[in-house]
Amino acid sequence: MLQFTDIQTAALRLEGVAHRTPILTSQTLNAMLGCEVFMKAENFQRMGAFKFRGGYNAINALTDAERARGVFAFSSGNHAQAVALAARLHGCKATILMPADAPQMKLDATRGYGAEVITYDRYRQDRSALAKQLSEERNAVLIPPYDYLPVMAGQGTCGLEIAEEIADLDALIVCTGGGGFLSGCTVAAKAVQPAIKVFGAEPEAGNDVQRSLRSGQIVSIDVPKTICDGQQTQAVGAHPWEVIHTMVSDILTAADATVIDAMRFAFERMKLVLEPSGACALAALMENRAAFAGQRVAVTLSGGNIDFGRFSALLQTRA
Repeated sequence: MLQFTDIQTAALRLEGVAHRTPILTSQTLNAMLGCEVFMKAENFQRMGAFKFRGGYNAINALTDAERARGVFAFSSGNHAQAVALAARLHGCKATILMPADAPQMKLDATRGYGAEVITYDRYRQDRSALAKQLSEERNAVLIPPYDYLPVMAGQGTCGLEIAEEIADLDALIVCTGGGGFLSGCTVAAKAVQPAIKVFGAEPEAGNDVQRSLRSGQIVSIDVPKTICDGQQTQAVGAHPWEVIHTMVSDILTAADATVIDAMRFAFERMKLVLEPSGACALAALMENRAAFAGQRVAVTLSGGNIDFGRFSALLQTRA
Protein backbone atom coordinates (compact mmCIF):
# COMPACT_ATOMS: atom_id res chain seq x y z
CA MET A 1 0.00 0.00 0.00
CA LEU A 2 1.16 3.53 -0.76
CA GLN A 3 3.00 5.10 2.20
CA PHE A 4 3.42 8.76 3.17
CA THR A 5 7.19 8.31 2.97
CA ASP A 6 6.78 7.44 -0.74
CA ILE A 7 5.12 10.81 -1.28
CA GLN A 8 7.79 12.64 0.70
CA THR A 9 10.46 11.01 -1.47
CA ALA A 10 8.53 12.02 -4.59
CA ALA A 11 8.34 15.61 -3.33
CA LEU A 12 12.13 15.71 -3.07
CA ARG A 13 12.48 14.39 -6.63
CA LEU A 14 10.01 16.98 -7.94
CA GLU A 15 11.45 19.95 -6.04
CA GLY A 16 12.62 22.56 -8.51
CA VAL A 17 11.19 20.56 -11.43
CA ALA A 18 7.42 20.59 -10.98
CA HIS A 19 5.62 23.86 -10.34
CA ARG A 20 4.28 24.44 -6.85
CA THR A 21 0.94 25.56 -8.24
CA PRO A 22 -1.10 28.36 -6.64
CA ILE A 23 -4.13 27.92 -4.42
CA LEU A 24 -6.86 30.31 -5.48
CA THR A 25 -9.97 31.65 -3.76
CA SER A 26 -13.11 33.48 -4.87
CA GLN A 27 -15.42 35.37 -2.57
CA THR A 28 -18.13 35.08 -5.22
CA LEU A 29 -17.81 31.29 -5.21
CA ASN A 30 -17.79 31.15 -1.41
CA ALA A 31 -21.03 33.12 -1.28
CA MET A 32 -22.59 31.00 -4.02
CA LEU A 33 -21.75 27.67 -2.38
CA GLY A 34 -21.99 28.64 1.28
CA CYS A 35 -18.53 27.39 2.19
CA GLU A 36 -14.90 28.53 2.04
CA VAL A 37 -13.33 27.06 -1.11
CA PHE A 38 -9.61 26.70 -1.86
CA MET A 39 -8.76 25.71 -5.44
CA LYS A 40 -5.44 24.04 -6.27
CA ALA A 41 -4.71 25.22 -9.82
CA GLU A 42 -2.98 22.22 -11.39
CA ASN A 43 -3.95 23.59 -14.81
CA PHE A 44 -0.81 25.71 -14.27
CA GLN A 45 1.36 22.62 -13.78
CA ARG A 46 3.96 21.68 -16.40
CA MET A 47 2.23 20.18 -19.47
CA GLY A 48 -1.02 21.59 -18.09
CA ALA A 49 -2.10 18.98 -15.52
CA PHE A 50 -1.25 17.22 -12.25
CA LYS A 51 -0.13 14.18 -14.24
CA PHE A 52 3.36 15.64 -14.65
CA ARG A 53 4.03 14.89 -10.98
CA GLY A 54 3.45 11.16 -11.33
CA GLY A 55 5.06 10.80 -14.74
CA TYR A 56 8.25 12.54 -13.67
CA ASN A 57 8.51 10.71 -10.35
CA ALA A 58 8.03 7.33 -12.06
CA ILE A 59 10.77 7.90 -14.63
CA ASN A 60 13.13 9.50 -12.12
CA ALA A 61 12.74 6.44 -9.88
CA LEU A 62 13.99 4.10 -12.63
CA THR A 63 17.60 2.97 -12.86
CA ASP A 64 19.82 4.22 -15.67
CA ALA A 65 19.59 0.79 -17.28
CA GLU A 66 15.80 0.85 -17.18
CA ARG A 67 15.63 4.34 -18.69
CA ALA A 68 17.99 3.19 -21.46
CA ARG A 69 15.34 0.64 -22.50
CA GLY A 70 12.81 3.41 -22.99
CA VAL A 71 9.38 3.79 -21.40
CA PHE A 72 5.89 2.87 -22.57
CA ALA A 73 2.61 4.34 -21.33
CA PHE A 74 -1.08 4.29 -22.19
CA SER A 75 -3.33 7.28 -21.68
CA SER A 76 -6.24 9.33 -23.02
CA GLY A 77 -4.00 12.38 -23.00
CA ASN A 78 -2.58 13.93 -19.85
CA HIS A 79 -0.53 10.97 -18.59
CA ALA A 80 0.65 10.63 -22.18
CA GLN A 81 1.96 14.18 -22.19
CA ALA A 82 3.41 13.81 -18.70
CA VAL A 83 5.42 10.69 -19.57
CA ALA A 84 6.49 12.17 -22.90
CA LEU A 85 7.79 15.35 -21.25
CA ALA A 86 9.38 13.51 -18.32
CA ALA A 87 11.10 11.11 -20.72
CA ARG A 88 12.48 14.03 -22.71
CA LEU A 89 13.80 15.63 -19.52
CA HIS A 90 15.55 12.35 -18.66
CA GLY A 91 16.85 11.79 -22.18
CA CYS A 92 15.00 8.54 -22.80
CA LYS A 93 12.63 7.29 -25.49
CA ALA A 94 8.88 7.25 -24.85
CA THR A 95 6.17 5.38 -26.72
CA ILE A 96 2.55 6.16 -25.86
CA LEU A 97 -0.63 4.21 -26.63
CA MET A 98 -3.52 6.68 -27.01
CA PRO A 99 -7.16 6.33 -28.09
CA ALA A 100 -7.76 7.34 -31.70
CA ASP A 101 -10.49 9.74 -30.54
CA ALA A 102 -8.30 11.50 -27.94
CA PRO A 103 -8.42 15.30 -28.23
CA GLN A 104 -6.21 16.35 -31.13
CA MET A 105 -4.29 18.87 -29.04
CA LYS A 106 -3.33 16.11 -26.59
CA LEU A 107 -2.16 13.88 -29.45
CA ASP A 108 -0.19 16.78 -30.95
CA ALA A 109 1.34 17.80 -27.62
CA THR A 110 2.44 14.24 -26.84
CA ARG A 111 4.18 14.01 -30.20
CA GLY A 112 5.55 17.51 -29.67
CA TYR A 113 7.33 16.36 -26.50
CA GLY A 114 9.11 13.77 -28.65
CA ALA A 115 7.12 10.61 -28.00
CA GLU A 116 6.05 8.04 -30.56
CA VAL A 117 2.24 7.71 -30.47
CA ILE A 118 0.33 4.52 -31.30
CA THR A 119 -3.46 4.82 -31.48
CA TYR A 120 -6.17 2.28 -30.63
CA ASP A 121 -9.98 2.04 -30.45
CA ARG A 122 -10.96 2.65 -26.83
CA TYR A 123 -14.41 1.06 -27.33
CA ARG A 124 -13.16 -2.16 -28.93
CA GLN A 125 -9.66 -2.81 -27.60
CA ASP A 126 -8.32 -3.50 -24.09
CA ARG A 127 -5.67 -0.83 -23.65
CA SER A 128 -3.99 -2.48 -20.65
CA ALA A 129 -3.52 -5.77 -22.46
CA LEU A 130 -2.39 -4.05 -25.64
CA ALA A 131 0.09 -1.87 -23.75
CA LYS A 132 1.52 -4.90 -21.95
CA GLN A 133 1.99 -6.70 -25.27
CA LEU A 134 3.56 -3.75 -27.08
CA SER A 135 5.87 -2.76 -24.20
CA GLU A 136 7.15 -6.33 -23.97
CA GLU A 137 7.77 -6.43 -27.73
CA ARG A 138 9.84 -3.25 -27.38
CA ASN A 139 11.50 -4.29 -24.10
CA ALA A 140 10.34 -0.92 -22.68
CA VAL A 141 9.43 -0.17 -19.07
CA LEU A 142 5.65 0.11 -18.74
CA ILE A 143 4.42 3.10 -16.72
CA PRO A 144 0.65 2.76 -16.15
CA PRO A 145 -1.39 5.94 -15.62
CA TYR A 146 -2.67 5.22 -12.12
CA ASP A 147 -2.24 1.64 -10.87
CA TYR A 148 1.48 2.10 -10.21
CA LEU A 149 2.96 3.15 -6.87
CA PRO A 150 5.58 5.66 -8.18
CA VAL A 151 2.86 7.43 -10.19
CA MET A 152 0.53 7.49 -7.18
CA ALA A 153 3.30 8.90 -4.99
CA GLY A 154 4.03 11.66 -7.47
CA GLN A 155 0.37 12.62 -7.74
CA GLY A 156 0.17 12.67 -3.96
CA THR A 157 2.56 15.61 -3.80
CA CYS A 158 -0.36 17.79 -4.88
CA GLY A 159 -2.32 16.76 -1.79
CA LEU A 160 0.78 17.30 0.33
CA GLU A 161 1.09 20.90 -0.87
CA ILE A 162 -2.60 21.54 -0.20
CA ALA A 163 -2.46 20.16 3.34
CA GLU A 164 0.75 22.04 4.12
CA GLU A 165 -0.51 25.39 2.84
CA ILE A 166 -4.14 25.50 4.06
CA ALA A 167 -4.67 24.92 7.77
CA ASP A 168 -7.70 23.29 9.35
CA LEU A 169 -9.39 21.92 6.25
CA ASP A 170 -12.65 20.07 6.75
CA ALA A 171 -12.65 18.41 3.34
CA LEU A 172 -10.64 17.81 0.19
CA ILE A 173 -12.33 16.90 -3.13
CA VAL A 174 -10.12 15.27 -5.76
CA CYS A 175 -11.15 14.26 -9.28
CA THR A 176 -10.81 10.54 -9.91
CA GLY A 177 -10.60 8.23 -12.88
CA GLY A 178 -8.39 5.24 -12.14
CA GLY A 179 -7.77 6.51 -8.61
CA GLY A 180 -4.05 7.32 -8.62
CA PHE A 181 -4.53 11.04 -7.94
CA LEU A 182 -7.24 10.48 -5.33
CA SER A 183 -5.31 7.80 -3.45
CA GLY A 184 -2.06 9.76 -3.47
CA CYS A 185 -3.69 12.96 -2.27
CA THR A 186 -5.62 11.04 0.39
CA VAL A 187 -2.52 9.50 1.94
CA ALA A 188 -0.69 12.83 1.91
CA ALA A 189 -3.52 15.01 3.20
CA LYS A 190 -4.47 12.66 6.03
CA ALA A 191 -0.84 12.32 7.11
CA VAL A 192 -0.61 16.10 7.56
CA GLN A 193 -4.20 16.75 8.70
CA PRO A 194 -5.60 13.49 10.15
CA ALA A 195 -9.10 14.89 10.69
CA ILE A 196 -9.63 15.90 7.06
CA LYS A 197 -12.29 14.05 5.07
CA VAL A 198 -11.33 13.23 1.48
CA PHE A 199 -13.85 12.80 -1.33
CA GLY A 200 -13.43 11.65 -4.90
CA ALA A 201 -15.25 13.30 -7.81
CA GLU A 202 -16.18 11.58 -11.05
CA PRO A 203 -18.61 12.20 -13.91
CA GLU A 204 -22.15 10.99 -13.31
CA ALA A 205 -22.00 8.76 -16.40
CA GLY A 206 -18.82 7.06 -15.19
CA ASN A 207 -19.42 6.40 -11.50
CA ASP A 208 -17.50 3.13 -11.21
CA VAL A 209 -15.47 4.28 -8.19
CA GLN A 210 -18.61 5.44 -6.38
CA ARG A 211 -20.26 2.08 -7.06
CA SER A 212 -17.11 0.27 -5.96
CA LEU A 213 -16.85 2.14 -2.67
CA ARG A 214 -20.50 1.60 -1.84
CA SER A 215 -20.45 -2.11 -2.71
CA GLY A 216 -17.12 -2.79 -1.02
CA GLN A 217 -15.49 -4.29 -4.11
CA ILE A 218 -14.13 -3.06 -7.43
CA VAL A 219 -16.91 -2.56 -9.98
CA SER A 220 -16.10 -2.42 -13.69
CA ILE A 221 -18.28 -0.56 -16.21
CA ASP A 222 -18.38 0.02 -19.94
CA VAL A 223 -16.35 2.97 -21.25
CA PRO A 224 -18.47 5.91 -20.03
CA LYS A 225 -19.80 8.46 -22.49
CA THR A 226 -18.91 11.77 -20.88
CA ILE A 227 -17.24 15.03 -21.86
CA CYS A 228 -14.65 14.29 -19.14
CA ASP A 229 -12.26 12.43 -21.47
CA GLY A 230 -9.63 12.13 -18.74
CA GLN A 231 -12.07 10.13 -16.61
CA GLN A 232 -13.33 7.57 -19.12
CA THR A 233 -11.84 4.73 -17.10
CA GLN A 234 -13.74 1.50 -16.57
CA ALA A 235 -12.53 0.49 -13.11
CA VAL A 236 -10.40 1.79 -10.27
CA GLY A 237 -6.86 0.42 -10.06
CA ALA A 238 -5.99 -2.28 -7.51
CA HIS A 239 -3.30 -0.24 -5.72
CA PRO A 240 -5.44 2.94 -5.50
CA TRP A 241 -8.35 0.82 -4.28
CA GLU A 242 -6.31 -0.27 -1.25
CA VAL A 243 -6.29 3.37 -0.14
CA ILE A 244 -9.70 4.47 -1.38
CA HIS A 245 -11.83 1.80 0.29
CA THR A 246 -10.16 2.36 3.67
CA MET A 247 -9.48 6.11 3.76
CA VAL A 248 -11.84 7.99 1.40
CA SER A 249 -15.12 9.21 2.91
CA ASP A 250 -17.23 9.06 -0.26
CA ILE A 251 -17.25 9.52 -4.02
CA LEU A 252 -19.28 12.40 -5.41
CA THR A 253 -20.51 12.73 -8.98
CA ALA A 254 -21.30 15.61 -11.30
CA ALA A 255 -23.41 15.76 -14.44
CA ASP A 256 -21.67 16.91 -17.61
CA ALA A 257 -23.87 20.02 -17.59
CA THR A 258 -22.56 20.98 -14.13
CA VAL A 259 -19.00 20.35 -15.28
CA ILE A 260 -19.58 22.92 -18.03
CA ASP A 261 -21.02 25.34 -15.47
CA ALA A 262 -17.85 24.93 -13.41
CA MET A 263 -15.70 25.53 -16.48
CA ARG A 264 -17.71 28.66 -17.27
CA PHE A 265 -17.43 30.01 -13.72
CA ALA A 266 -13.67 29.42 -13.66
CA PHE A 267 -13.27 31.17 -17.01
CA GLU A 268 -15.62 34.11 -16.54
CA ARG A 269 -15.00 34.90 -12.87
CA MET A 270 -11.43 33.66 -12.31
CA LYS A 271 -9.91 33.83 -15.83
CA LEU A 272 -8.98 30.13 -15.72
CA VAL A 273 -9.18 27.63 -18.57
CA LEU A 274 -10.11 24.14 -17.37
CA GLU A 275 -10.68 20.98 -19.36
CA PRO A 276 -13.81 19.03 -18.35
CA SER A 277 -11.99 16.54 -16.10
CA GLY A 278 -10.11 19.46 -14.59
CA ALA A 279 -13.39 21.03 -13.48
CA CYS A 280 -15.02 17.83 -12.17
CA ALA A 281 -14.11 18.31 -8.50
CA LEU A 282 -15.48 21.85 -8.50
CA ALA A 283 -18.62 20.65 -10.28
CA ALA A 284 -19.09 17.91 -7.67
CA LEU A 285 -18.88 20.53 -4.93
CA MET A 286 -21.46 22.65 -6.77
CA GLU A 287 -23.88 19.71 -6.91
CA ASN A 288 -23.29 18.74 -3.27
CA ARG A 289 -22.96 22.20 -1.73
CA ALA A 290 -25.43 21.50 1.10
CA ALA A 291 -23.20 18.73 2.47
CA PHE A 292 -20.28 21.18 2.83
CA ALA A 293 -22.13 24.23 4.18
CA GLY A 294 -19.92 26.35 6.44
CA GLN A 295 -16.84 24.17 5.87
CA ARG A 296 -13.32 24.84 4.63
CA VAL A 297 -13.05 22.82 1.43
CA ALA A 298 -10.13 22.34 -0.96
CA VAL A 299 -10.74 21.17 -4.52
CA THR A 300 -8.34 20.17 -7.26
CA LEU A 301 -8.52 21.98 -10.60
CA SER A 302 -6.66 19.11 -12.16
CA GLY A 303 -5.93 20.22 -15.72
CA GLY A 304 -6.45 22.72 -18.50
CA ASN A 305 -5.58 20.84 -21.68
CA ILE A 306 -8.38 21.71 -24.07
CA ASP A 307 -8.33 23.42 -27.45
CA PHE A 308 -10.20 26.65 -28.10
CA GLY A 309 -12.77 25.11 -30.43
CA ARG A 310 -13.93 22.46 -27.98
CA PHE A 311 -13.78 24.83 -25.02
CA SER A 312 -15.92 27.38 -26.81
CA ALA A 313 -18.38 24.78 -28.10
CA LEU A 314 -18.90 23.28 -24.63
CA LEU A 315 -19.51 26.64 -23.01
CA GLN A 316 -22.00 27.60 -25.69
CA THR A 317 -24.12 24.56 -24.84
CA ARG A 318 -24.81 26.18 -21.45
CA ALA A 319 -25.13 29.78 -22.66
